[in-house]
Amino acid sequence: MPANFAVDLPIETVMLILAGLLVLSVVASKMSDRFGIPSLLVFLGIGMLAGSEGIGGIYFDNPKIAQAVGFMALAVILFSGGLDTPWQETRKVLKESWTLATLGVLLTALLLGFSAHLVLKLPLTQSMLLGAIASSTDAAAVFAVLRSKGVPLRSKISATLELESGSNDPMAAFLTIGLIQLIQMPGLAWYSLVGLFFIQMLIGVLVGYLAARLLLLLINTLRLGYAGLYPVMAVGMVLFAFAAAAAFKGSGFLAVYVMGLVLSQSDFLHKNSLSRFFQGLAWLAQILMFLTLGLYVFPSRLSVIILPGLALAAVLIFIARPVSVFLCLLPFRFSWREKAFISWVGLRGAVPIILATYPLLAGLDASGTYFNIVFFIVLSSVLIQGTSIPWAARIFKVEDASPQGADFPLELAPTHSWKGMLRELTVESGSPFAGKAIYELKLPANYLVVLVGRGEDFLIPNGSLVVQTGDRILGLARESVHEQVRELSRGLKA
Repeated sequence: MPANFAVDLPIETVMLILAGLLVLSVVASKMSDRFGIPSLLVFLGIGMLAGSEGIGGIYFDNPKIAQAVGFMALAVILFSGGLDTPWQETRKVLKESWTLATLGVLLTALLLGFSAHLVLKLPLTQSMLLGAIASSTDAAAVFAVLRSKGVPLRSKISATLELESGSNDPMAAFLTIGLIQLIQMPGLAWYSLVGLFFIQMLIGVLVGYLAARLLLLLINTLRLGYAGLYPVMAVGMVLFAFAAAAAFKGSGFLAVYVMGLVLSQSDFLHKNSLSRFFQGLAWLAQILMFLTLGLYVFPSRLSVIILPGLALAAVLIFIARPVSVFLCLLPFRFSWREKAFISWVGLRGAVPIILATYPLLAGLDASGTYFNIVFFIVLSSVLIQGTSIPWAARIFKVEDASPQGADFPLELAPTHSWKGMLRELTVESGSPFAGKAIYELKLPANYLVVLVGRGEDFLIPNGSLVVQTGDRILGLARESVHEQVRELSRGLKA
């Protein structure tokens, strides 16, 4: 909670208000799902209502605290997003995603910055700063909307969007900090910052990878007396990776996301329980972050920038984002429908708002204008784009037509002595498995069929159960055996 609010009230009152805001946010998120409103917009709205100009009357005007809350929340959200990213699909779109996360962000910043120069009549460098602040899509917004809307997207599209949103924050932060330095030191050459960018990225990747390997070593070798201590250790390592990367002038955002990605493709003790823990923690971080940012906003200050805010939001949504996406994806195999949908899911969220606190803390002229304009752009993006994603998926025909079954109600924690894992296998159309009983599949002797998912139902397997196209087989075996079964299902081995 804000310091200038906490010191004026007893701690019991502060806890009561915080508890009420958290519970109200969770309940309101359920209502938002029913009406198709992104939950993060609800959290922002509750924060604004609780603020000094709302019914709550809580005064909060401290950009440093808002930035600190945002940093810690984003560290958790980015790590959780990386940990839940399906690496088998994501690695297929690394070039596409990182092109969008770097060149795409730069193009968006340039187009939006030039438009801000025309609309706001600010000096060109200051206009480019505003463009840089609002240039990146937001991981919290994209993860929350894509994973809560229940829209089955083609794996290539969802993987591209999630990897882009998780890895483009460093580019936006670099552009923001670099342009602030150029404004404060007019004699500084812009090309002197290029080397700094690559150093930040390299340090971020290196710290994230090393932190992930260290956490894997600790989890798999320490014999902690209580399973609940493993998530505590993981939280400590996430915060350590973010802070260590920043201390060495690297990207903390990239470090924690890479850390999550490395862990996502590794097997370790308590992986499923750790993933669920961070899913809950990420939601708590999102709620606290958006509540804090909502408290920090003064709605009366937004009224004077409605027209320029709408104009710049329209430029971002309908010109800057689409142009950058279509240009960046030219070398890759995406249809125009897929590019159009990726353009539409260019959601802005907490990161641009947090970056908008940088000019405030740097004491730049017109810094309040930056913040208010960016906040208005974020509201417009979430309200227009976030609420229309299911509609856009249908219009551009990018939905995944394969059957979507319920999650299997089983999990397995690997041990030091045996590395067997549960893996899901979908029986595709034309597979030699389709139409055969399980005993006829000639599965390896060390492969155990645990459950068969058919639509929303689960079938307990026996030898006579006939497998159908679209069935999902949950098998227990070592990874090498799983690969053999995958090849058998595709008819690659006799």
